[in-house]
Amino acid sequence: MKSLIIANICFLLASCDLSFPKKDERLDALNDMQQTDADFADMAREQGYQKAFLAFTEDEAVLLRDNFLPIIGADAVQYITNINDSSFRMTWEPHGGDVSGAGDMGFTFGVYDMQTDAERQSGTYVTIWRKQKDGTWKYILNADTQGATAPLGQAD
Repeated sequence: MKSLIIANICFLLASCDLSFPKKDERLDALNDMQQTDADFADMAREQGYQKAFLAFTEDEAVLLRDNFLPIIGADAVQYITNINDSSFRMTWEPHGGDVSGAGDMGFTFGVYDMQTDAERQSGTYVTIWRKQKDGTWKYILNADTQGATAPLGQAD
């Protein structure tokens, strides 16, 4: 009987996977990129749209905006620089995204809300991110669409 118990215990221990889970670099990259989008939104809320957009833009970034052809690179930087963000407040919340298998490019999407003294506008956005050589993320494309009807925090 004793040998049967010992054999069962040995069998159970042999069938257990006692190795530690491997680090999932893709999941780490996704979490890091999504945190970057949240940090981007926090900076815009605390320090203004212009400062945040300039801080997180890649040199060759593309902006897609209503009533404009794609705004690319230096023109995108100039477009952002010319915005007077003292007349409005823009906030957004990332709701999801994905990252490439290599963990060096990905996208986030969510909802935004822009408030001026006269009106409020809501919509959706998508941002495409590229990991930089220093490990940080910067956006290479940002696009938004007007017309979201659900308030922030309720559009899942």
